[in-house]
Amino acid sequence: MVMKSNKAKANIVLTMSTIAFTICFAVWMMNGVLITYLVDNGLYDWDKAQIGWLIGVPVLTGAVVRLPVGILTDKYGGRIIFTILMIVASVATYFMSAANSFNEFIVAGLGFGISGASFAVGIAYISTWFPKEKQGMALGIFGAGNAGAAITSMGAPIILKYLSSNGANLDTWRMMPKIYALVLMIMAVIFYLTTYSKIVEGNSVKTLPQRLAPLKEVRVWRFGLYYFLVFGGFVALAQWLIPYYVNVYTMSVTTAGMMAAIFSLPSGVIRAVGGWMSDKFGARLVMYIVLSTIIISTALVIIPRMEIQSPGEGIMAKTPGIVTAISESSITVNQEVYQFRNKSNVNLLDIEPNILVFPKNSFWQEPIIKVGDSVEKKQLLARGVTHIFFQANVWIFTFFVFIIGIMMGVGKAAVYKFIPEYFPNDVGVVGGVVGVVGGLGGFICPVIFGYLLKSTGLWTTTWMFFFALSIICLLWLHIVARRMMKARAPELLSDLE
Repeated sequence: MVMKSNKAKANIVLTMSTIAFTICFAVWMMNGVLITYLVDNGLYDWDKAQIGWLIGVPVLTGAVVRLPVGILTDKYGGRIIFTILMIVASVATYFMSAANSFNEFIVAGLGFGISGASFAVGIAYISTWFPKEKQGMALGIFGAGNAGAAITSMGAPIILKYLSSNGANLDTWRMMPKIYALVLMIMAVIFYLTTYSKIVEGNSVKTLPQRLAPLKEVRVWRFGLYYFLVFGGFVALAQWLIPYYVNVYTMSVTTAGMMAAIFSLPSGVIRAVGGWMSDKFGARLVMYIVLSTIIISTALVIIPRMEIQSPGEGIMAKTPGIVTAISESSITVNQEVYQFRNKSNVNLLDIEPNILVFPKNSFWQEPIIKVGDSVEKKQLLARGVTHIFFQANVWIFTFFVFIIGIMMGVGKAAVYKFIPEYFPNDVGVVGGVVGVVGGLGGFICPVIFGYLLKSTGLWTTTWMFFFALSIICLLWLHIVARRMMKARAPELLSDLE
């Protein structure tokens, strides 16, 4: 009976924590939609770098607070800490509705960003309720609360559209933070009344230096770098994809939110599958697959939508002479006739094709001499022009973004499968610091994206950044795996090589 009771309590804790985390995550991602909406409708005139800061600042708070919140959860238990966190986040979210200047939005973002620290609470809280062999799956289910990003990206534009009466009264955006605050407060009450308290034996008497001791290990920071990519990247893209779609594909904020949800919703839900895969096949193999797939996918979306006009193959005189005639398709020098390809005969794209997968090339030649000119041997008579058009089709782009989102979701679960395996008695602290690094990724990445865009004018610099970061993570993972094999099975490593 006791075992059944504990199992039932564990399932209730997991269910309520996942719902609470979903709501917290939806609040945490609010600025991705809200800031884009305010700028797109001309209420505020912020540049790309400022937008990056406003989107990233709430993520900064959620990241920095994760470590102390993880320590408090180990000491006092997840039930009370999770409840307090939601109450504080609710109050801060309400005050977001009063912001007017850039600095006020920054301060408000720092306040409600504490909702992002809910992940560190949940990880430590849930780990105490499940045995080691089931923690990957349990934490993966909890992590599915990342789908809160999709709830905001899809739902917030609709709420804003409704509140403003389709744009007739734009200042009513201030109601949205109030709605989010109310939902958070209600969830805090429900969570406290339906969950149970539990603390790992011995954790409540540990000193602060004892709690922080695991942070001396490089392994913790390696896990943090992985999480910087798969979680920080997910958080950043869940918000950044909305202005990306608006600017690159000229979509409305509402449509862009729906498209961004194709990335964020599956990425959140698939995390449970990532936990199961990590339990069954091991987190290391899963991370190999995740990083390799992200590298390939980001490489395929790096090329921007573009039109290039470049010098092509020209026509040169075979012998010296005088130009006697020039028609629409030929040049005559003395008695020698040179055929050239007129631009009017080239099939240029007059309208946008539905789907153009590969770049389309067009080629023509233009005479650069006139009748009566004297030309020498090998003198250029007509210059060649090559026109290249690459559509960067929105559906092909979205497909690869979808794949990247899936891999990030699986990767998030794999990283947190490592933690209870290597640090079973310090999940709160280690999970907290890994969450801090990952959360910092969610803060730093939009700022980096903004400055890269501002300096290059290319939105695809976002994917260049992830491509490089994924390669670094994969190399580090492989070097460590090879070193471990060399230490434990040198003969096997030698045979494999």
